[in-house]
Amino acid sequence: MTRLTAEIERFPLAGRFTISRGSKTEAVVVVATLVDGEFVGRGECVPYARYGETPELVVDTIMSLAGPIEDGATVGDLQKLLPPGAARNALDCAMWDLESRRYATAVHSIFGLPAPRPVRTCITISLGTPDEMAAAARAAGWPLLKLKLGGEGDVDRIAAVRDAVPVARLLVDANEAWSAANFDANLKACVSARVELIEQPLPAGDDAMLDGRDHPIKLCADESIHGLASLDAVVGRYDAINVKLDKTGGLSEALALAAMAKARGLTVMVGSMVATSLSMAPALLVAQDADWADLDGPMLLARDRDNGLAYANGMLTPQPGFWGWPT
Repeated sequence: MTRLTAEIERFPLAGRFTISRGSKTEAVVVVATLVDGEFVGRGECVPYARYGETPELVVDTIMSLAGPIEDGATVGDLQKLLPPGAARNALDCAMWDLESRRYATAVHSIFGLPAPRPVRTCITISLGTPDEMAAAARAAGWPLLKLKLGGEGDVDRIAAVRDAVPVARLLVDANEAWSAANFDANLKACVSARVELIEQPLPAGDDAMLDGRDHPIKLCADESIHGLASLDAVVGRYDAINVKLDKTGGLSEALALAAMAKARGLTVMVGSMVATSLSMAPALLVAQDADWADLDGPMLLARDRDNGLAYANGMLTPQPGFWGWPT
């Protein structure tokens, strides 16, 4: 009989992390653990306050499925028992991890995928003053940077970072902070700075403002895209989507969403919340065929999990023996 537990864990950040909606100094994650005799599977999620999730609520939601899990509920059953979100993500990933250990078969092999290779990931530059962001970009030294923006003042932030790192590739993420009043000026600043992707410039409820609006830089939906059910609404308005397992509700739907998006002519970013390698490892499977990876969460922590994924010179390398890849 499989036993289920769920716990809240906290990981201090290496510094303050700020986006347009606020700041934090720790990553709060929920870990679902499945134990079946000698086999243990784990999955990690980050409750997202933007969607009304709290760590306590996510733990309660996970534990509400203890009975079905003990009765042998499968990953397929899970898609019907819970909607997309953090709780389903933790359970979905824990189920796949347990499956891989029961049968000594890596999760990528279960899905019929090749062994994951290293991928380039951006590192996030927290929202701050132009001088602060320029200094952080210079200190990061990575070839691919993602700038957190805040709406007003973004023209100066973008220009300052570009001056500080003339050859780095730049992505920007407004986290819904732009408006009709500053969209054109901020877009022009991005063009001047050779930004290659603008993530979620407007509030999700204002997506219609993008209809017919010329944008020489690709626009990427984040808060406007969750799982498969929300894909139709962004096609024609956005050029790319950010696939996050905490929004899709796990690896199962994330892989399906990425494939469907590409079939609909969209490019794909695979992103994450600020979390440990236990969150990044399943997302790394989705990132294998993505156009951009934003999986730098562990780099923002004061410490990651033991034996986690390896980061060096902007590259993220999978680790056999960690999540979903028994040795």
